[in-house]
Amino acid sequence: QVQLVESGGGLVQPGGSLRLSCVASGNFFEIYGMGWYRQVPGKERELVAQIISGRTYSGDSVEGRFTINRDKAKNMVSLQLDDLKPEDTATYYCNAQLSRKDRGPAYDYWGQGTHVTVSS
Repeated sequence: QVQLVESGGGLVQPGGSLRLSCVASGNFFEIYGMGWYRQVPGKERELVAQIISGRTYSGDSVEGRFTINRDKAKNMVSLQLDDLKPEDTATYYCNAQLSRKDRGPAYDYWGQGTHVTVSS
């Protein structure tokens, strides 16, 4: 079983900052990538940022404001959110692409989500 546990969401004023963290635990062989997506009701889940095999990918709407970091030794990924805007309000989901066994296929796993509200 694999678990992704997120922390760090909350309420912040426009222009403020938050830091989200996610730790993966459980039975897996290798994590190929970790990252963050977000979703608002009625819309599709969208990529915020992810690191896969050492390369970083970011969504256009957050580039330059959000910074992703991954600690492979701790199976952790964090997301620093700066200069937050009301349109950043969403549920943020941690994602991991991992294999459960040596040379096994990689699958997507998701956290439960953490809410970020940007409002004055």
